[in-house]
Amino acid sequence: MLARVPTGQWMPLKLMRDHPIPAVTEPLQYRAIGVVRGIFRPESEDQSTRGHLVDADGQEVDAVVLGRMLTLMRRHLDMEKPHLWVVYPRCREAGQLHLQIAGIWEPSTLSPLELDTDSSDALMDALPEGDDYFSIRGELIYTKPEASEVVIKVRQQPRADGFRPLPFKLQLSGEIELAHLRHFVSLDVRRQGQNLQVESAEVIAPMPTRGGKGRGGASRRPADRSRSARS
Repeated sequence: MLARVPTGQWMPLKLMRDHPIPAVTEPLQYRAIGVVRGIFRPESEDQSTRGHLVDADGQEVDAVVLGRMLTLMRRHLDMEKPHLWVVYPRCREAGQLHLQIAGIWEPSTLSPLELDTDSSDALMDALPEGDDYFSIRGELIYTKPEASEVVIKVRQQPRADGFRPLPFKLQLSGEIELAHLRHFVSLDVRRQGQNLQVESAEVIAPMPTRGGKGRGGASRRPADRSRSARS
């Protein structure tokens, strides 16, 4: 994995952890992050930050490169080869996945002194969860088990400049009981084409009630107000 140093240049980052998705530090910690392997194809030379991730099956997923990744991609990566990208998922339209490319997981790019020379690049760059894995944590605001529909609201931390991004919603496929509506949940999710499929779900706790009123039991789909912002 690579990281940017204070000088603004990119350099190899020592393996201080063995996973691109950090461990959870708080029970009600929101997040939406995952890994997708593919080749990034920009729309054009003039639009180098927008384009698609093309996976091994030829499936194209709409993607945008966050600014801090540009130098890394231009100077250190062979963009004609697939890489395992660290991404933030968004669902701007039903059945249309959008990814924000925030990093890359590729320990084999580290210097030989930092690597186990007995390990192959493929094994070193692999993750136990496999490709297309996502960790989604947030509030269950809609669920329709019979239609395999789930919507999770994810809140974001304030930025360094004090700006507070609006929460965003992720539309997933999966079955979660209606009884868990308005609960904080932790989900293991797998990308399947343009969809995010729930593989397992853990109910953490009920969400705090508003104004002392009890939780509503409605499962009506809320209006989508997804915003593109960092996790």
